[in-house]
Amino acid sequence: MKTSSKIMLGAVAVVAAAAICYRAVNQAPDASLPLDEQALAIMDDGGCVSCHSANPQLPFYANIPGAKGIIRKDIDKGYAAFDIEPMLTAVREGQAINEVDLAKVEKTVIDGTMPIAKYYLVHWGSSLTCKKSAIMLDWAKQQRAEFYPNTLAAPEFANEPVRPLPDQVDVDAEKAALGQLLYHDTRLSGDGTISCATCHNLATGGVDNLVYSEGIGGQFGGINAPTVYNAYFNFVQFWDGRAANLAAQAAGPPLNPVEMGSASFDEIAERLAADKEFAARFNAVYPEGLNETTITDAIAEFEKTLITPNSAFDRYLKGDQNALTEQEVRGYALFKENKCATCHAGVNMGGLSYELMGQRANYFADRETNVKSGLTDADNGRWAQTGVERDRYRFKTPTLRNIALTWPYYHDGSVKTLNEAVDMMAKYQVGTQLKADETADIVAFLGTLTGEYNGAQLTNSNVAE
Repeated sequence: MKTSSKIMLGAVAVVAAAAICYRAVNQAPDASLPLDEQALAIMDDGGCVSCHSANPQLPFYANIPGAKGIIRKDIDKGYAAFDIEPMLTAVREGQAINEVDLAKVEKTVIDGTMPIAKYYLVHWGSSLTCKKSAIMLDWAKQQRAEFYPNTLAAPEFANEPVRPLPDQVDVDAEKAALGQLLYHDTRLSGDGTISCATCHNLATGGVDNLVYSEGIGGQFGGINAPTVYNAYFNFVQFWDGRAANLAAQAAGPPLNPVEMGSASFDEIAERLAADKEFAARFNAVYPEGLNETTITDAIAEFEKTLITPNSAFDRYLKGDQNALTEQEVRGYALFKENKCATCHAGVNMGGLSYELMGQRANYFADRETNVKSGLTDADNGRWAQTGVERDRYRFKTPTLRNIALTWPYYHDGSVKTLNEAVDMMAKYQVGTQLKADETADIVAFLGTLTGEYNGAQLTNSNVAE
């Protein structure tokens, strides 16, 4: 036999042996196990915690010169993108997984992007086979059906990462009526000029369409005012998540010296109590009287009514195939294809997680170069509350509901148009460059997210720049 033939046969034998070995070590979990256990086993085999946790257990070769830097870089990037530990804990305890975490894992499986090749070439049992992928997708579907049942959607959209807004939520009508008055009452401010509605105008998409809002004495804040519409569905309030709920959020601006400038809620309560008619009405609902707890509770109850269902997109998800144009349908497909629906998931299409601003490119370095604005305290994001370095430049994702009405965009209000915002999100968060027609399709889709308030189509009386 010729030498070349022997070499070829030997190579074939080696490849065959490797394939047999690979197949032996990369088996799907026992099908008799519950899906949760199968999913946990696959994620364990995949080494997910090796790059997506705060304190991963590194393999011995992680300290080898040359490999150490590469491995450390992969770990830092992985952890910045996704901390898997809360999700794993929730699965083990039978609790609901954050919808964003679920969407991220599902999209990764669909795209086949994890684990990265350099990992599974060393850890043969880690790569996702077709069978493992099918198990993970079945598991994601089961998780949604159990914890986030999409009862409003048509059957074909029941497993979407986003869901239609409900028509209403449970509200105490008497408290909400008081809250509505307080929301528009300038007596909450120190000089009687500023109300909640000043910066969160219900006639202009729940915002003021300013880069930074103007508060008491002509002062300006340092961060863009988010919309109050659908804020009830956020998992926390404010860009940095410093308020756990709507009542806690309502307690902040009245005492902020730049925003409403009151000295205390005792002072506010005294001003309101001087209005005998209002005080009597308030005390009839809140026998404990006017104080910080009751005032903020009433405002929060009113804000629960600020939901905007029945957008064209909601109607489409519910089964109205004529609710969207062909371009808008393409835009929704591109929205999911480009991972937008991972962070902007759930009924509010956002507001469910903290995400790093500049995942794939340095947003702040580019902004400084282009705008010469420098970094501000507000740019620190969640870090301002936790002091944890991973939280620096990480913000609560904004809702995309009514996004066409709530310019300018981003926490710094630096982006005037949706076209620019979409292009920049693709660059900084996904690492892709959209074509002009793709951007146009996604923007068209985002326009379908404008809903109704009290049965009327939401509009914005301001004129976009």
